[in-house]
Amino acid sequence: QVRLVESGGGLVQAGGSLRLSCVASGTNVDYYGLGWFRQAPGKEREGLACISSIDDKTYYADSVKGRFTISRDNAKNTVYLQMNLLQPENTSVYYCAIDQHPYCSVVAGSLIGFGSGGQGTQVTVSS
Repeated sequence: QVRLVESGGGLVQAGGSLRLSCVASGTNVDYYGLGWFRQAPGKEREGLACISSIDDKTYYADSVKGRFTISRDNAKNTVYLQMNLLQPENTSVYYCAIDQHPYCSVVAGSLIGFGSGGQGTQVTVSS
């Protein structure tokens, strides 16, 4: 059974940074795209970033492009999300997820290939 454990969230002031980590167990992530999405209460899930297993090609949602950086360490079965210049509207629960393909599934500018995330990690940005 696949298990994803996110960490690294917290409270940060606007303009600050956080680095999220996610460790996967129960599967070898070498063969899958890995990514992050967020979901605030009452809002739809928003795919943020994805990194391919083929060539580490990355994809970002427009809302985070230039501020967030995704990376992966297959030896540690871990994916990271470096978040810079955080703003109050970035407050949400952040989840990592696995794309069932080796690449990142993108349709009409949206990441659509993610399965369920782990328990998530809360990111709160104060103004």
